[in-house]
Amino acid sequence: MSAMKSQDILLLFKLASLEARERSAGDAAAGMVSGPAEEAWSVRGLEESTGISKSQVSGALRRCVAVGLAHPDRRNGRLRCNTRALHGLVVNGLRYVFPAVRGALVRGIPTAHAAPVLAGKLLSAGEHVDVWEDGLGEILGQRVEPLHPAAPYAVRRDPGLYAMLALADAIRLGRERESALAGQLLDKYLQGNW
Repeated sequence: MSAMKSQDILLLFKLASLEARERSAGDAAAGMVSGPAEEAWSVRGLEESTGISKSQVSGALRRCVAVGLAHPDRRNGRLRCNTRALHGLVVNGLRYVFPAVRGALVRGIPTAHAAPVLAGKLLSAGEHVDVWEDGLGEILGQRVEPLHPAAPYAVRRDPGLYAMLALADAIRLGRERESALAGQLLDKYLQGNW
């Protein structure tokens, strides 16, 4: 089995987001079976929603199952994210396995402490906010290499995924206090408590 890749983490966050939306839709429907279309859970659906190729999605899902970060649901066979294990990996190891690197000033999508999920909760330590470079972005900030190049595309389609990736960046970039807060919020998002 090959080593984990950054798209594996992005796809695990996507699965957690799909699960949370499904639970939310189920709660709203008072027990009726509803939620994201079945297609959203397929390799093709994950490709369309994340911008990661089908072959990469398939390989990522195999790796995640092999190491226990995902498992098939007994009821419907869909892959589910092992949110507890993912949280532990992100909080304790992500900054070492996939370190964040800051770069030049660019226009992009706010991430880490500048993202909406952390807006007003942390003070910026610098003059510029952190952003993922994106041609459609309107915020000028310091470029942060996203966890995966598809992140800017994927987050425009999924606010839950955006929040989780931005929190992961806060953990990758932050000092102890920022990382701890981001880890607490990430746990809530992974559990579907947004």
